Amino acid sequence: MMKRILIALTGWCACAGTVLADGAFNWTASDEALLRQHVDAGDYGQVTSIVILRDGNPVFEGYFNGADAATLHDTRSVTKTITGMAVGLAIVDGVLALDAPLAPLFAQQQPFDNPDPRKDALTAIDLLTMSGPLECDDWNQFSRGNEERMYLVEDWSAFFWDLPVRGYPSWSLPPQDRPYGRAFSYCTAGIQLLGEVVQRASGQPFTDYVEARLFEPLGIEDFQWARNGLGQAHMGGGLRLTARGLAQFGELQRRGGEIDGQRILPEAWTQASAQPHANIPDRDGWEYGLLWWLLEYQVDGQAFQAPMMAGNGGNRVMILPDFDLTIALTKTDYNTRSMHDEADAFFAIEIVERLSTQ
Repeated sequence: MMKRILIALTGWCACAGTVLADGAFNWTASDEALLRQHVDAGDYGQVTSIVILRDGNPVFEGYFNGADAATLHDTRSVTKTITGMAVGLAIVDGVLALDAPLAPLFAQQQPFDNPDPRKDALTAIDLLTMSGPLECDDWNQFSRGNEERMYLVEDWSAFFWDLPVRGYPSWSLPPQDRPYGRAFSYCTAGIQLLGEVVQRASGQPFTDYVEARLFEPLGIEDFQWARNGLGQAHMGGGLRLTARGLAQFGELQRRGGEIDGQRILPEAWTQASAQPHANIPDRDGWEYGLLWWLLEYQVDGQAFQAPMMAGNGGNRVMILPDFDLTIALTKTDYNTRSMHDEADAFFAIEIVERLSTQ
């Protein structure tokens, strides 16, 4: 089953990250003091928590601006990645195929508005890579599929399926002319639908499925789901977790799906998730995996890649597998112009500058 999945993943390869026997994260009491000084000065915005794990062990854990270890953080789209993990589990369970059309799972909602064969052919890989055929773009306030419009209606699945097909005028490159053959368009409504797909395919409420298959094995007991008018969980970014809980999901990815000898996710799925499948326009150094942002960074002249979970406010979970690091950063700078620049600065100054390859 996994072999068939990976063949279907456009551009996937079994390339492992560079193994650095002498890679180091240089952290001292002075570094901690400097980090706290930067946070207190507001250099990275309104930071509420930072957790740094090295090979699963805490190097630093700090809480700021009224937060503590029990705080459930609203990290918005950071938790889209957890929905992606649930998709991987459903595929491994044999109830969902990565490249099979999803429309038959929603037969009772058909006929959809704006019917089109490309809509009927929509698959999980299209949504996991933010490259589906429908006109859905959260970064464009005029988009019919912008998430703010979704929140105004009761049935979010119907909202997505009724969207028109996306157009490519002459000044816009179509998918076949872009890297990886996909046109990236950030779409929360599509990830909400993915969660609904997992629910319908598994025959279980999405929350029951993910809590049993992911939360319980990771020991995560403190969390909160936001829900829509129909009582459905917000699976595109409405899950609140503690900073330690967020870091645990990062650790699951860094360790290839296994923690403490327990296999939770297939290693092949975690590898495929961290391979680039779509290029992000106008964002140098960034590509997109399977609901993982992929950032290239440099250490001692060598290039490395950091898979990240990212959300509004500048929230991040950052994975540096080549240095055995997992970092959770939570912030509350929602909808500010500098929110992601501040998170990038934190990563560059507090993490990358302390790395060495020897």
